[in-house]
Amino acid sequence: MQRLTREDELRYLEERLNPFHLHQRLGVEEHRESWVMGQGINLFHIENWYSIHSLIRGTLRLLGLRKRGQRNALDIHLDEQDIAIRRLAPAFDGYTVLLLSDLHLDINAQMPDALIDAVKDLEYDVCVLTGDYRAKTWGSHLPTIDAFHRVRQHLKDPVYAVLGNHDSIRMVPHLENMGIRVLINESVQLRRGEDVLWLAGIDDPHYFRADNMELACDAIPREEPSILLSHSPEMYKHAAFANFDLMLCGHTHGGQVCLPGGVPLMVNANCPRRMIRGRWEFAGLQGYTSVGSGASVVDVRINCPPQVSLLRLRPAADDAETV
Repeated sequence: MQRLTREDELRYLEERLNPFHLHQRLGVEEHRESWVMGQGINLFHIENWYSIHSLIRGTLRLLGLRKRGQRNALDIHLDEQDIAIRRLAPAFDGYTVLLLSDLHLDINAQMPDALIDAVKDLEYDVCVLTGDYRAKTWGSHLPTIDAFHRVRQHLKDPVYAVLGNHDSIRMVPHLENMGIRVLINESVQLRRGEDVLWLAGIDDPHYFRADNMELACDAIPREEPSILLSHSPEMYKHAAFANFDLMLCGHTHGGQVCLPGGVPLMVNANCPRRMIRGRWEFAGLQGYTSVGSGASVVDVRINCPPQVSLLRLRPAADDAETV
């Protein structure tokens, strides 16, 4: 595995990205004065308040939940759903998407192996990743890249990704050198014969506010079916009114530490609570929010198991009747 230097990363990015977007993203990453308060959609960002993380770990230990929560975090479940898409061509009936989100691969040395075990035998047509690949929101991304190399060997092509609020733009050259196409306010065509399904992705809308829906939609004809990858469900209104059929996202972890019944103690996304996990709808937009395969802040899961998702696409009933 060839290691890229910081100079290599920057050279790659200067050729790959719009210079305004690149320097905007790098500037926000390197300016840390407002990391806990005042940046992004939410005012407060607990993932950036590192002094409280040890307090949370200590509290869980006192309650006798720390070790159980760590075991839970490595027990990754499979969620399978059929999702009806309007205008979906018959050729795409049964087209299966593997959705992975919030991997946080370097929070626990066992996390990559747990994810590999969860995905290695699955059958699907395309794999999509909706961000947050590393545990911290700053510092070196190389430990995450090393862990990602191990996981990548067990993911079938093609693989597409977007960045989350934990991810550096400097991770893009490494991911793309692994054969993972990172959609940075871009779209691509997924094809079966002459039929097309569009896949678009926006840069992180939660903390970095680097999303550009107009660019992501620019090439997509309004009459053709389309899927949007967004790290956070907070862009649900924009996605619906931009005429997307399906939005896939993560970020929320489903709460990660929940009361019995899966009731989250904290919600870190500015959206209705019904959108923080699983299936939802808004103004004709189908949505699915993954609770993620990893863990953030602390490496535990309580009453909210981690997951990978297989989503089988089906033509909507009214479309099927007219075919």
